[in-house]
Amino acid sequence: MTVRHDSDGGAPEAQLRSFIEKFDPKDQELIRSVRSAVRKRFPTANELVWDNYNFFVIGYSPTDRPTDSIVSIAARANGVGLCFIQGAQLPDPKQLLLGSGKQTRFIRVESASQLVHPDVEALIAAAIDQAKTPLPAKGRGRLVIRSVAARQWPRRRPAK
Repeated sequence: MTVRHDSDGGAPEAQLRSFIEKFDPKDQELIRSVRSAVRKRFPTANELVWDNYNFFVIGYSPTDRPTDSIVSIAARANGVGLCFIQGAQLPDPKQLLLGSGKQTRFIRVESASQLVHPDVEALIAAAIDQAKTPLPAKGRGRLVIRSVAARQWPRRRPAK
């Protein structure tokens, strides 16, 4: 696995664009708008990117370690989700979180505007508060391409 940082002459940003371009145009737009909204909410976090077999993922972490990620955007041909890495421990009085794993929970994202809804914002704030490693108080996080799988599920919906 080659880890590439955004200090590599813009190459990671170009590589990220190529990952997003594998999706249907509507999904590309959604992924870009969700990324922009999450980036705005987590300006000091590093963006850790995987284009793996099942999902395209952008994790937001205070470090370069994926296990420190607080949230991630996960996309595949059937939709986009915002994953809360320690979601099983989050207070969820409105029962917005989906999933049944021991750790991660997610919400389906239909538009970036969902992320500023007070109930979703409360989940994000709780996830930040419960993070094992705090986000840096200042600075700008880096874009890091973590891995790219040679084989992947199709990123576009099958033609009808």
